[in-house]
Amino acid sequence: MSAVLIDPAALSPDAAAEPASGDCFHCGLPLPPAATGQRWSVRIGQVPRAMCCPGCAAVAQTIVDSGYADYYTARTAFSNHVDGDGLVPPELQLYDDEEGCSQFATVPDNPAGQAACLLEATLALEGIRCAACVWLIEQRLARLPGLQLANLNVASERLYVRWDKTRCKPSDILQALREIGYSAYPFDAVRQGEQLRKSGKRLFRQTFIAGLCMMQVMMYAAPAYFAAAGSIDHEQLQLMRWASLLLTLPVLCYSALPFLHGAWIGMKLRRFGMDLPVAIGVVAAFAGSAVATVRGSGEVYFDTVTMFVFLLLCSRYLELTARRKAASTLERLQHALPDAATRLLAYPQAMDGELVAAARLVKGDLILVKPGEVIAADGVLLSGGGSIDVSLLSGESKAVSCATGDALPGGAVNCGQAMVLRVSRVVRDSTLSALLKLAQQATQNKPRMAQWADRVAGWFVAALLLCALLAFCAWQWLDPSRAWPIAIAVLVVSCPCALSLATPSALAAATDRLLRSGVLIVQPHVLETLHRATYVIFDKTGTLTQGKPVLQQITAYGAGTSERYLQMAAAMEISSAHPLGRAIADAACGRPPQTPALQAETISQVAGKGVEAEFDGILYRLGSASYVAELAEVLMPAAAQDGITMTPVYLGKAGNWLARFDLADAVREDARQTVAYFQSRGKKVILLSGDERHVAQQVARELHMDGAYGEQLPAQKLALVQALQRRGETVAMVGDGLNDAAVLGVADVSFAMGTGAALAQVHADTVLMSDRLSALADTARLGNKTMHVIRQNLAWASIYNVLAIPAAALGLLNPWLSAAGMSFSSALVVINALRLRNKL
Repeated sequence: MSAVLIDPAALSPDAAAEPASGDCFHCGLPLPPAATGQRWSVRIGQVPRAMCCPGCAAVAQTIVDSGYADYYTARTAFSNHVDGDGLVPPELQLYDDEEGCSQFATVPDNPAGQAACLLEATLALEGIRCAACVWLIEQRLARLPGLQLANLNVASERLYVRWDKTRCKPSDILQALREIGYSAYPFDAVRQGEQLRKSGKRLFRQTFIAGLCMMQVMMYAAPAYFAAAGSIDHEQLQLMRWASLLLTLPVLCYSALPFLHGAWIGMKLRRFGMDLPVAIGVVAAFAGSAVATVRGSGEVYFDTVTMFVFLLLCSRYLELTARRKAASTLERLQHALPDAATRLLAYPQAMDGELVAAARLVKGDLILVKPGEVIAADGVLLSGGGSIDVSLLSGESKAVSCATGDALPGGAVNCGQAMVLRVSRVVRDSTLSALLKLAQQATQNKPRMAQWADRVAGWFVAALLLCALLAFCAWQWLDPSRAWPIAIAVLVVSCPCALSLATPSALAAATDRLLRSGVLIVQPHVLETLHRATYVIFDKTGTLTQGKPVLQQITAYGAGTSERYLQMAAAMEISSAHPLGRAIADAACGRPPQTPALQAETISQVAGKGVEAEFDGILYRLGSASYVAELAEVLMPAAAQDGITMTPVYLGKAGNWLARFDLADAVREDARQTVAYFQSRGKKVILLSGDERHVAQQVARELHMDGAYGEQLPAQKLALVQALQRRGETVAMVGDGLNDAAVLGVADVSFAMGTGAALAQVHADTVLMSDRLSALADTARLGNKTMHVIRQNLAWASIYNVLAIPAAALGLLNPWLSAAGMSFSSALVVINALRLRNKL
């Protein structure tokens, strides 16, 4: 919907409510002071209008983008303000109507029979500070009636929600988020990128101010630490203390705002967040130091406060950088498709075209792609070309050659001459859009290890507060002068963030690394499950083999010629997606027919068996020997069973076997090393194929696999995998065909070849976007490394807290050393996880 831009200034003053110059144009509340450096604005009626907060900016931008800018000209007053500055303005009810909701919400693919009631959407969030935000947001949204699922990906700062539209509205979700201090809006890549840059700059300013003030405070604190007793006059000492207090105020009032705000929200919700011990420690240390400064006696901890905030902000800045790096590849995918394309108007007579929005392209449009440009949508190459760069889609660094008639994916870069394509899929249905949708599914659930860490971190904060209270009471009885600093040390030395960051930081880094290698992780449990898999099962055609079988020979048994039988088989396989069927159809297209082209009257496919069709009222079958035998009802000719070294496909009718088509499919070059890798890790590797038994066994012997099962129907494949699972085995399944969809869905972890059927990719947990089978071994190798890093992170976080908290409670660590230890612990976890982004 296009925006309607109307300038309120052009209307009568009575027609619209205008704010004062220092107030928010949307809600009328005062703008934040200029000293804070926080400014938000939205262009309304070609005029930038000042906003008081990102929430008002988000709402105003949504109103303009939705075509309701005339709201600002028609209103007669601002929205009513209520207690609690987090409520969503009534204008957000625009999201609740059917038209507004359809712009960003979709119906789930598998809604358990409730498609009429369920909706799902991806929201972008503003205000994410650290991993603690994930727990707080998910806990708050879980209390909303009708909200079935809420999962936040801390790496990409996106929230996936699923709700029952009869019990919950989009504005309810946005309001709940605003109540705890977060602004949300339907995901938009450009807008989120701008917001991420703003939040990064704000965090940098806060860190810079904290660091600058810390250095100055340390200059005043150093003489007191190193000077001999009595060498500094009391007046000089007091002057330095007052200077330190004034320098600490900007740190407390500006740099520490993320922790204070998070703690305040947590207390309002009666939730123990990870910002709470930090905020208590900072405020307590500052309050105690301020009292000592006013009284002129006692210990001060201004240096500890400033250093603690600075080091913790450094840790969060490092965490933010790591999250952005982990999500960088996915962001590049989102920006891969161009916004516009050149649509040809009179091709081939003329190459004149018009520049149109890529989203306006429809199936059948002709587009011109110049050298170096990105293909705007999936299409068929009509002319030009030579090679394309698909590195962003498949991870392949080498350019891929292309010829007239080839299907090219949107998002690829033209590396050759100018090309003309006929659009085969609109942008929203393109290959890149499908990959993005699969990638976003990974944010919908969490691995079990991440769920465990979140639960532990929540209990950890509560136990920490109790420990600090007990330490204060104990030292108040033993040595009151040490009670306050020891309680502060206990609060600041703990590191619950390290526990929460241990798993998601490692998984985000590993997922980003795999995506850059052409491996798309769809479900979050993949690396964890593949690591403990005991069986790895491969399909044959298109998985272990190249998936491009070629017809080698035709043996006729009936009265007709080989060419006529080939034409009949091609007519039956004309719309088939199976590699064997396509090979027969392609072979027929490459030969001049000796008879007029045939057309089947009815075609019916049976997964895993073959296809049957009628010609002149006679029923024929094409497929496996057992399938054709059901129709022929006579013994197969002896000659049809001799000398089979390739994959045979039989053609027959009632009472007669007509022909055998022998097809060969070369084994992939990297298949043997992939099988050998899994066997070296102690896993059983078997072949599960619908092809003839002897053909499957031949391939298994060639690759030295542990076993092979041929002539397996989809139901038989499913039964075999379920039998292994009942024995306690963990099964990894790799396939590509339509008949693999069911078994891919039931396997503990599954992989679909990127060149395989779309249905198989939907049911798989991972998509190998390139043709390299070795990418599977790379995934397993990185999965092992990821689990090792996660265990390292969890072990370090646990050991650190087990040792540091008792040491602080016993008075062995002073507050500033505790602050340094806490920040170092969080930074170490993130840095260790970032190692996974390196090359395998």
